[in-house]
Amino acid sequence: MAAKRFLDDSDQDTNGDKRRRPTSRPSFASVIGEVVMVKNLQNLFSGLEPLLRRVVNEEMERVMGHCVPRSITRSPSLRIQALEQPTSYELMFEKKLMPTIFTGSRIVDTDGNPLLVVLVDKSGGQTVRTSLPHPIKLEIVVLDGDFPSTGDNNESWTSEELNNRIVKERTGKRPLLTGELNLTMRDGIAPIEDIEFTDNSSWIRSRKFRVAVRVVPGTNQTVRIREGMTEPFIVRDHRGELYKKHHPPMLNDEVWRLEKIGKDGAFHKKLSKEGINSVQDFLKLSVVDAQKLRRILGAGMSERMWDVTIKHAKTCEKGKKYYVFRGQNFTIFLNSICQLVKADINGQSFPGSELSNFTKGYMEKLVREAYTRWNDLEEIDEALLTQVPEIQ
Repeated sequence: MAAKRFLDDSDQDTNGDKRRRPTSRPSFASVIGEVVMVKNLQNLFSGLEPLLRRVVNEEMERVMGHCVPRSITRSPSLRIQALEQPTSYELMFEKKLMPTIFTGSRIVDTDGNPLLVVLVDKSGGQTVRTSLPHPIKLEIVVLDGDFPSTGDNNESWTSEELNNRIVKERTGKRPLLTGELNLTMRDGIAPIEDIEFTDNSSWIRSRKFRVAVRVVPGTNQTVRIREGMTEPFIVRDHRGELYKKHHPPMLNDEVWRLEKIGKDGAFHKKLSKEGINSVQDFLKLSVVDAQKLRRILGAGMSERMWDVTIKHAKTCEKGKKYYVFRGQNFTIFLNSICQLVKADINGQSFPGSELSNFTKGYMEKLVREAYTRWNDLEEIDEALLTQVPEIQ
């Protein structure tokens, strides 16, 4: 019995020691370790979330593509929205724009007039101008030139798709489009008096822009009106316009406006050195002494380049001014580029095209003399000449 009591007492002491032993506290290092582990798990979940979303979206889009129309599921982000209500109303630019526009220049149509937005009704397969009984708030935006992707303006698109293709200015640049960007349409028309680009279009993949007009988002409209857009066009820096060739050139244009003659280039400098500064100067010498003009330009201008330059120069409008050179027994009449149009010899008149070979050689000598005295010739209007056929 004594032994049993001894064992029982010993067990009681052991249990008592266990109850009295304090619980050990976690170390600071273990706490930090657990925090780091939790943080890593959070980062892992954050990284997995978009991946899982994408996989789920792709699977949903694949499955739904067999069940619902493509128009519902074509949004890459799968932000499925209710189908936009079909509409026969559409905004439209009345006329086309120029295919090339320069920065800092007012955007006009092909006739040089301000842009005009009109409202049309396309019901019944016809396009008819129309209007609504209330004003419509509109805004002008810039689109990538390859929207819609097929290049077909009549292709169906959603407002969200159009919104995703709006082009904004480059970082650190001014707003891409400035001017009258907010309009009010009344009676079915909305003129755009003054808008211009501040940057070129070379920095986007398509290298072209479109201008689009739409109803201001959030505006409470009783009917949906489809957006309108221009054809794609190129925007070049304004400095490019300073070097642009003119088609056709004008008589008083500087000679470098002609094809193959660059501003401040070798040909330009050679011509300027000989006093040939304008298109008129160039044409006069080409009539009087084409070989001399060819020598001035030199071997650097090939026959092909020469043909291109001459062809371009000859598209110039000659105007309605004529020049008179008088001598002791002759009077000759020249047009603005020194072509003979009429001659009076010893009181007898000859149209320039009817001179005999002998007389024609004599006339060519007089024309060259008139060329050297050009600034002294008498200038007259076309009205003073009657039935004066020009040399072709």
